[in-house]
Amino acid sequence: MSNSNVGLKEHNIKLHTVVFIMYCLVAAGAFGIEEMIAESGPGLTIVMLILLPIFWAAPQALVSAELGSAIPEAGGFYKWVQRGLGEFWAFQAGWCRTLSCYLDNTLYVVLAASYLGMLIPMSGTVQYLVKVVIILIFVYINLRGIEEVGAISTALSLIVLIAFAAVAVVGFANWNQNPMAPFIPEDSSLIGSIGASLSIGMWMYSGYTSMSNLGGEIKDKSLIPKGLLIIMPLTMLTYVLPTVAGLASVGRWDEWSTSGGVSFANVLALAGSWGFPAFLVVAIVANLSIFNTYIISISRGFFAMAQDNLAPKSLVKCSKKHNVPYVGVVSLGVFCLLACTFDFSILVTVDVMLLMVDYVLVWISGARLRKKEPDMPRPFKVPVGTGGFIAIVTPGITIATVSLLLNGSDYFLAGMIGLISAPVMYFIWKRVYGGLAKNDPEKYPLNPKTKMAPGDLDRMAVVFGLLAILGVIACFFLPWYEGSWAVEYYQETYGSPNSFAIILTGIKVMTGLYAVICVGLKLLGRKLEARA
Repeated sequence: MSNSNVGLKEHNIKLHTVVFIMYCLVAAGAFGIEEMIAESGPGLTIVMLILLPIFWAAPQALVSAELGSAIPEAGGFYKWVQRGLGEFWAFQAGWCRTLSCYLDNTLYVVLAASYLGMLIPMSGTVQYLVKVVIILIFVYINLRGIEEVGAISTALSLIVLIAFAAVAVVGFANWNQNPMAPFIPEDSSLIGSIGASLSIGMWMYSGYTSMSNLGGEIKDKSLIPKGLLIIMPLTMLTYVLPTVAGLASVGRWDEWSTSGGVSFANVLALAGSWGFPAFLVVAIVANLSIFNTYIISISRGFFAMAQDNLAPKSLVKCSKKHNVPYVGVVSLGVFCLLACTFDFSILVTVDVMLLMVDYVLVWISGARLRKKEPDMPRPFKVPVGTGGFIAIVTPGITIATVSLLLNGSDYFLAGMIGLISAPVMYFIWKRVYGGLAKNDPEKYPLNPKTKMAPGDLDRMAVVFGLLAILGVIACFFLPWYEGSWAVEYYQETYGSPNSFAIILTGIKVMTGLYAVICVGLKLLGRKLEARA
């Protein structure tokens, strides 16, 4: 057993269980597509749902399958990046991914309680108590281990899959119009329509690396790569078929919404009055399934980092009976209990940029390991050479980069602020806990002046430099991209006629600040490295 798996127990998990856990992590239904339809238009939404699996999801799934088969350790993607790019970049991937999931996992509890409120009117106090009960139930399930989580995920996933299959059948049976018309809204440009919902589409087809956190607890290491190859087409079918069926039957594309507008529930309602409330129940089940599986994945996120002395050591503690990292599970539950009363609209905007760090670093690591360790055993290997491998991941990296600019000025500014937490926390935790040098000081020496690995200041400078470059591009691109509608939109969103100008000023200030920090770290690094 790898050192990174010490404390965790391996289980005889079946392939179907792995697939259903993955389905909960990646999809758990087509919820969220409603917003894409209204923002981008029905035709473009369908095209995006077909193309994103090829250029965005496939690179995730294929690279995760290859690296997961080669490095099946607890911490998954964090360990892959560490093997390919080193300690600093592994922390950036692990921190950004785990922080993002901590922030947004609470949303699924909030959504489940909101859907329940549509069925059973509740006061604010009662709704909060419902959230508390949900959190406590699923924390308890996760404390019992991966087998119990897998059993619950299987049951919940089957309910969701059956419901969306029913939506597709009912929708196709009531086909009465062209589901692709109009292609985009009449008052929108093609690039504007793509940008309006690209982040949603990327979100819908994300999560393929999440299962890798559990690699150390599954005895048959071939199951995760096999499951990834099954889940990708299954997810695409779950999205495309109900969407086409819904638009062809119910139509009213401009009224689709996740908050009180037309939804997949209206499609199922064509079969009878029972359809609408039945689908609300499915919506509750879907959000609970995501919450359940993300607890087990997220709680392992800091586990491997803590073993490498890059997070508090308490996160390594496992229960004696079930071999579960209970501190991570309980900490996530406590966070959710405290956070489920807050408005997460701003936090969600940060999530997309945080997730991009993980995906891009995993892709780069995969390409790097193809060159660095060509003979490393890879039970599953993407059947292309290194050049073909790079060609597969390049569209994903391009989409990730472009999406940072197409989400809007407020999203971009929030992301710029959120991303600096990764190098800052590395600096703090590396100095406090020691990092890999504490496990093997000869292999991972420290600079006595900085108390970090040689070259870490230069690596931190790279992060701030890349953010500064993106900021410069954004300062020119965003005013052109958002055009004349920006002032009115941001005034309506934030309540001030100067909101857009303030946000752009914030981007300029952060860009200048990051450029100064980049140069300062570079000069400081040269000075301290020379003296060490």
